[in-house]
Amino acid sequence: MAKQKANRTALLGRKLGMSQVWDEQGFFVPVTLVDVSTNVITAVKSEASDGYCAVQLGYGQIDPRKVTRPMAGHFAKAGVTPRRHLVEVRTEDAESYKPGQELTAELFADGSEVDVTGTTKGKGFAGTIKRWGFKSYRRTHGSHKNERRPGSVGACATPSRILKGKRMAGRMGQNTKTVQNLTIVSSDVENGIIAIKGALPGPKGGIVLLRNAVKGE
Repeated sequence: MAKQKANRTALLGRKLGMSQVWDEQGFFVPVTLVDVSTNVITAVKSEASDGYCAVQLGYGQIDPRKVTRPMAGHFAKAGVTPRRHLVEVRTEDAESYKPGQELTAELFADGSEVDVTGTTKGKGFAGTIKRWGFKSYRRTHGSHKNERRPGSVGACATPSRILKGKRMAGRMGQNTKTVQNLTIVSSDVENGIIAIKGALPGPKGGIVLLRNAVKGE
């Protein structure tokens, strides 16, 4: 197993959608555009005061009237305007950051690899075939509408109950997912947009967390 890096670099962003670029060899490369234009440090955690080292990132503008008084005081202490989204990233070099410091797209160089974390699309309540990829029963004469039913789910005597983790119907999607080792194709510092090769978890407009890759470098 690869050893996790002690120093993490991270940015919060909003998934804008997919586009396409061509590399130097003329090959088509699908990319996902992420807006990272309003990242700022809202707090710095230290071993002495908090028991661990981390930085808190803020992203996205929000009307100050919609922020609670405790959070308004938190942002005022950092000397920043209120932010809509907050996330903590543990890093051993947290002391090198200061509250109120702005982070831009230049944090990730072209060609570097990142791990992207987001919330997958919610699919609602789904059956076993859609949720787990079960094979359906044959649609022939006499099947009596059993094609998409899951079938038996437990034994009558041993253990006479349904075991935990049984793959059954239920809510599908809307889970936290991390895709590792995605390549940064380009970083537009002026407009605050990063182009990442491939697809990212979550819907268009969803919030994603970019961190420097912990594997494969």
